[in-house]
Amino acid sequence: MADVVVLEFSTPDAVNLYNKVNHLLGWDGTPDWEHWPKGMLSHIAGEKGDKLVVVEVWESKADQEEFMHSQLGPAFAKAEVVPPARVEWFNGAGDIHKH
Repeated sequence: MADVVVLEFSTPDAVNLYNKVNHLLGWDGTPDWEHWPKGMLSHIAGEKGDKLVVVEVWESKADQEEFMHSQLGPAFAKAEVVPPARVEWFNGAGDIHKH
């Protein structure tokens, strides 16, 4: 079963930072599935004021850690993103969604 990670950021202008990181990753507009990170199955983000929550589903925690090391971490540094207030891993328990 897949692994689920919740990343929560609490910082002024959180959504603009999120968009800046996505731009640095080349994720503007429609995702480039050819360059989608190895092992990432889904990604969704939600915001409320200065709080941003990202929920991702990965084939393995190791795949996410590799993406964090090789791409996301450097993009965070370049965008000057503060570390997440929360990082929590969950075991996948189900997968129901509408396409």
